[in-house]
Amino acid sequence: MVSALEIVRVPMLSDNYAWLIHDAVSKETVALDPGEGQPLLDAAAARGWTISQVWNTHWHGDHIGGNAAIGAPVTGPAAEAAKIPTLATGVSEGDRVTVGDHVATVMTVPGHTAGHIAFHFADDAAIFTGDTLFAMGCGRLFEGTAADMFANMQRYAALPDDTRVYCGHEYTQSNGRYALTAEPDNVAIRARLVEVDALRAAGEPTVPTTIGQERATNPFLRATSAEQLGAYRAAKDAFRG
Repeated sequence: MVSALEIVRVPMLSDNYAWLIHDAVSKETVALDPGEGQPLLDAAAARGWTISQVWNTHWHGDHIGGNAAIGAPVTGPAAEAAKIPTLATGVSEGDRVTVGDHVATVMTVPGHTAGHIAFHFADDAAIFTGDTLFAMGCGRLFEGTAADMFANMQRYAALPDDTRVYCGHEYTQSNGRYALTAEPDNVAIRARLVEVDALRAAGEPTVPTTIGQERATNPFLRATSAEQLGAYRAAKDAFRG
């Protein structure tokens, strides 16, 4: 018997989200991108879960800072092994990792960092994108190029509309304000921003999102060339809206 994955959002630091991924049949629980350990340990304990694995999408401290405190085996990008001291298992494009009977395929999605990966649960219609794809945005190009990120966006855009996107930060409000300047005539962006503003005013989160929603409202996912994405990214880096 394969049960539905239980996915729990765990806020931490200033605007990070880490995630608990739990399979009720096997009782396995993954902590994904723990910027801190204790909030995830507490969230798991509150549900009677024990964290059995840690997965990292990339090496930045706000995504790996809690690895050691959690104390479970760490799986993450093989290309960034030298930057993740706690890494036990390195993975890359096409590798498969599991939570119980649920299988995630690893996608190598460089750009934000050189070895960044995503975890795609195709059968569960869920993808964990770290700091590459955000709601109405994409990650900064710290270690890669616009061409890298454009290739990532093309891969994400090819996923089914109902795929839920679990990203690493609560950036949606700022992203949406920029998105409206990039596409001022896009009524879907305008409507989504109204929803997001209401959620944030109420102290509520705005993620996960879906691939379908991002196809309609995310200028970076909608970009038609690497050059256009690069221009958007440069403009967003300077945006103060």
